[in-house]
Amino acid sequence: MTEEGLKPRKDLLDIESLDLEEIEFLLKTAGPFKELFSRSVKKVPALRGKTVLTLFYEPSTRTRTSFEIAANRLSADVTNFGVSTSSVVKGESILDTVDTLQAMRTDYIVIRHGDSGIPGLVAKHTRASVLNAGDGYHAHPTQALLDAFTLREVYPESAGKRVLIVGDILHSRVARSTSIILNKLGVEVSVLGPGSLVPPARHTFMHAFTNWGDALDWQPHVVYLLRVQLERQQEQFFPSLSEYHGVYGLTNRRVEILRQKGIYLMHPGPVNRGVEIADDAMKYERSLINQQVENGIAVRMAALYWLRPGTDERGGDS
Repeated sequence: MTEEGLKPRKDLLDIESLDLEEIEFLLKTAGPFKELFSRSVKKVPALRGKTVLTLFYEPSTRTRTSFEIAANRLSADVTNFGVSTSSVVKGESILDTVDTLQAMRTDYIVIRHGDSGIPGLVAKHTRASVLNAGDGYHAHPTQALLDAFTLREVYPESAGKRVLIVGDILHSRVARSTSIILNKLGVEVSVLGPGSLVPPARHTFMHAFTNWGDALDWQPHVVYLLRVQLERQQEQFFPSLSEYHGVYGLTNRRVEILRQKGIYLMHPGPVNRGVEIADDAMKYERSLINQQVENGIAVRMAALYWLRPGTDERGGDS
């Protein structure tokens, strides 16, 4: 049990399964962890003696590094499992890899995989706590939590605020998870993008816009740009990157509109300059992009602190 009596979970696999009390606890817990960043000693002994292993089957810089820093600041021992140099390239299955990690007495496994559902499969076959760092088009729960935490920093009373998500909704696990958590927190969410990249039945609570004019008339408080995920697209969803930028990207002219309206800007990274966002727009004074990166560490510290692996003598599901 946590200090507030909220029962911890073994795994963090998605946002859908979290209730509002759990989400609020994680957001509240992230606050004191972020305060550590300004101290001379940025570590606490919460996970001393525990082992955290990062298992990334897809490339990642921000998420993997953020988890590693978070674990280090909780005083855990961290190992980066090099998939490209492991037996995985020789045909070893996911479950065989998990059996190996189980033998190493790993307490936490942070996993990213291109196929939806793999973190859940791993969680069922290990006593370690599994944290989903992104699986296919399905979920990216810690990104959603850090997005909600960042929104709360500029709008402490975020319920009733409006967030416009722009871009490749179809292939985005970020769009799925972030829209769900914002809806649970009472934030209104709408989307804007090419019809080919905006699934009509993604979430019934979201309105889909087809152009910037109508979307901005909706008066969003935040514009959340998504990266165009060309690596996930097996076919051409729009004529060209330059045309996408002109119609759906945040051009310099549109930045001026955001500035006039006092709208904040968010992006999960990495940024495709000249595609979803103009190069000069990266200097926009109401951009929260760097804040999101910093908040990712605090939120992931909160998640690691909250979870209880089956290897933990304090208890938890095994």
